[in-house]
Amino acid sequence: MVLSSRLTSILPFSFRLIPAISSSLCRAAHTLPSPSQPPPLPKKVPFTLSAHGLTWQDPYHWMRNTNDPDFINYLNQENSYAQAFMAETHNLQRNLFSEMKNRMPAKISTPPERWGPWLYYQYIPEGKEYPVLCRSLENEESGWMKTILRNVGGQFGKEEILLDWNEVAEKYGYVHVGTCRVSPDHNFLAYSLDTSGCEQFMLQIKDLTNGCMVPRVLCTKLGFDNTEDIPVFSESDSNFCVDITSTKDGKFITVYVIDATNPLGSLHKVHKRVSGVQYFLEHHYGLFYILTNAPLSENERSLGGDYYLATCRVEEMHSAIWQNIIFPGEDISVQDMDIFNGHLVLFLNKKGVPMICSISLPINFDCKHQMELENLNPWFFPLPSYSCSVLPGSNHDFMSFVYRAVLSSPVMPDVIVDYNMLRQTFSIVQQEEVSGASGNAGLFSAACELDTTEPIDSHNYEAENDQNIGLQKWKTFSSAYCCETREVVSHDGVKVALTILFSKKSWQRGQSPGLLQAYGAYGEVLDKSWSADRLSLLDRGWVVAFADVRGGGGADSSWHEFGSGLYKRNSIDDFILCGNYLVNEGYVCRDRLGAIGYSAGCLLVGAAINMFPKLFRATILKVPFLDICTTLLDPSLPLTTLDYEEFGNPQIQSQFECIRSYSPYDNIPCGVCYPSMLVIASFHDSRQLHILCFLLVGVWEAAKWVAKVRERTCSACSQSVILKTNMHGGHFGEGGRYSQCKETSYDYAFLMKVMGGYSNDK
Repeated sequence: MVLSSRLTSILPFSFRLIPAISSSLCRAAHTLPSPSQPPPLPKKVPFTLSAHGLTWQDPYHWMRNTNDPDFINYLNQENSYAQAFMAETHNLQRNLFSEMKNRMPAKISTPPERWGPWLYYQYIPEGKEYPVLCRSLENEESGWMKTILRNVGGQFGKEEILLDWNEVAEKYGYVHVGTCRVSPDHNFLAYSLDTSGCEQFMLQIKDLTNGCMVPRVLCTKLGFDNTEDIPVFSESDSNFCVDITSTKDGKFITVYVIDATNPLGSLHKVHKRVSGVQYFLEHHYGLFYILTNAPLSENERSLGGDYYLATCRVEEMHSAIWQNIIFPGEDISVQDMDIFNGHLVLFLNKKGVPMICSISLPINFDCKHQMELENLNPWFFPLPSYSCSVLPGSNHDFMSFVYRAVLSSPVMPDVIVDYNMLRQTFSIVQQEEVSGASGNAGLFSAACELDTTEPIDSHNYEAENDQNIGLQKWKTFSSAYCCETREVVSHDGVKVALTILFSKKSWQRGQSPGLLQAYGAYGEVLDKSWSADRLSLLDRGWVVAFADVRGGGGADSSWHEFGSGLYKRNSIDDFILCGNYLVNEGYVCRDRLGAIGYSAGCLLVGAAINMFPKLFRATILKVPFLDICTTLLDPSLPLTTLDYEEFGNPQIQSQFECIRSYSPYDNIPCGVCYPSMLVIASFHDSRQLHILCFLLVGVWEAAKWVAKVRERTCSACSQSVILKTNMHGGHFGEGGRYSQCKETSYDYAFLMKVMGGYSNDK
C-alpha cells in the first residue's frame, strides 16, 4: 500500500506491544489450576443463515445486538471469569509493569521541527499519559544547532500550548485524537476527536490567535455570516472513502484537485475512477508529480499494478496521456513520495529492504518521455544496515532542504535523523532513551554502519560532518540481543521473510518459549520496530518472531495481491509454515510456541488453530476479526463493502466458497483440544481504522468466538479460554503510555502463566 506522507503530520506518540503461544492434547487440564468459578454459559437463540444453497445455524448470532442486556451481562461475567483466571498473576503483572515503567524516561519529548517561523514539538509531562502539542517562535539568529541545544537544555522561547491530550481525557474520561494538523498560515489547528471509543470522530478547529473553537467546518469565509458556508464536495458512493489533503506547496487541495486560491470554483478531475487504481498528487511550480499505478498504454511496458511517477503541466491535467514517466528501476518499487522546493523524495523498496532517495528539482526531462530513476542522479539516504523500518517525520516546510525520518529496528531504539538534501549529509537529532535496560548497549558510529546503494566519499563525508561529529552515533542493543532474518519456503515455493529476535544470554536452543506475530492484510508492512516493553520477554529467554506473510507489505504489489481475495489462504499457510520453522530449527521448544494477532491478523491465528491446533500452546487475539463470512455477507454493516476488495465478495459464489473454507468462526473442529487463549475486545469498537484500510470488527465477534470454542472443546481446555472486554475504550484501547504498559503486562503475565515457569516473578 502507498501511504501519503501527509498522514504523518503532527503525530501523537505511538506505543507498541507484542504477545503470543503452542498446543498439545489436553495439556491445559493437567498443567493449569482451575479458576474458582466455571466459565460463563451464554444463552443460545436459534438462527439460520443461508447463501448459495448452503444453510447453517448460528445460535450466537443474537450477540450482534450489543444493546441486549443479556449480552452486556454476559460480557461482565466473562470479565469476572478472566479476573479469577488471572488472580494468581497479580504480583507478576506488577513486576512486569514496574520493569516497563522504569525503562521510560520521566519526560518524553520530540525534538523541535521548524516550519516557517515556528518550532513545533511534543512532550509527555512527567506522570501524565498523553502528549502535549506545543510551539515557540524560533530565534533566527541562533541557528539550528543552538536550537537543538536549547531543546536539550529546556531553554525554549515563549511556549504556546496548542493541544493538551491530558485535559481532553480528564474532561471526557477517554481520548483518541485521530488527525492533528496546523494550517499553512499557522493560525488554526484542526484535529479529529473521539471521546467515547466508538470511533465517531468530531472535527475540531481551534483559532490559535484567540484560543476559540471555530463553530462550523464547511468552506467558510472567516469573518462572514454562516450563510456563506458552502459544501465543496460530497461522496454518495459508500464504496469510496474521501481523503482530503493539500499539495505540499499549498497551491492545491486534493479530493480531485481544487484550486486553493479559489476553493469554491469547479473541481477538476485528474482521471476517471478505475477499480484498484490510485493517484497521489504533488505540485511544483506549474508541474504535477503524480504517483500512480494506472496501467500504461498497450504499446508500453506493463508494471503489473506497481507504482511509477508521472508528470504533467497543470493546464494539461485533463490529458489522458501523461508526457513524462519515471520508472523506479529493476527490482525496485516506489512506496511513497514527498516534495520540497528543491527536492523530490521517494520512498522505495528493493527486494524487501526500505530505501529513501532525493532528486534535485526541477527535473530536466530533456524531451524524454520515459526514463529510469537512476538517470536522475538520486542521492540515496544512508541507513543502518540492520534497520527494519523507516518512517517519515512531519516534514511540513515546503521550503526546507532537510528531510526528517525515524529509523528503528528490533535492536535499535527509534532514531530521528535529519537528511540535508542540499549538502547530501545527515545528522542524528535524537534517539529514544531506554532507562534501566539489562544488557550492555553499545554506541555505533553512523559513518561505519551504513547501507546505501552507492559508496560514500569518506573524505567528503568527514569534512561535511565535522561540526556534527558528536551527534553521529546511535545506540543499538545488538550486542545483547540477536536479530536474524531467515527465509521460510512456503507451500508453493515462495520465500517468506521471518525476523527472529532473542537474547544472546537468556535464549536456549530447543528449550525457549516463543511468540509468532503476523498481520498479512491490506498491504500493510508488519511493524518490527523497537519496543522496550519486549525486553521483559527477551530477558526471560523468550523468542519473538515476525512473519512477513503474503497479504501484507512486500517488495512489490504482488505480495499483497497473492495474499488477499481468492489467494487469502496463502497468508495463512505462510504463517503456519513460519511457526513450524521456529520449532523445527530449534529456535522455540516444540511445546512452547505462541501466536498473537491484532484485528485482521487474528484471522491468520484463528484459521491456523483450526487447521493445526497442536502447533500452538497459547494465543492472544486482540480485537479479532474472526466471523468473516457472516460479516461480509451483511452489506448493511458500515464499511463492509469496502473490504470486498481485500477479502472477496461472498455474494459471488466462488468467493463465498473461498472465504467459507478458512473463516475461523465457521471451521472450529469438534473434540479437539485448543491452546490456551486470551481474547481481548472493546465494547465500543465498531470497526478498525488502520491507516487507509477499513475493517468492521465488532465486540460480538470476540464473544461469539469464545462461546463457540468453549462449546466445541473439552471442558478442561475451555477453562483456559478467557475473554476480557474493555467496556469503555475503543479499537485502539486507552492509548496512554502507562495504560499501554499495564495492558502489555497483563498479556505477558497470561503467557507466562499458561507456559509455566514464572514462579520467580510472583
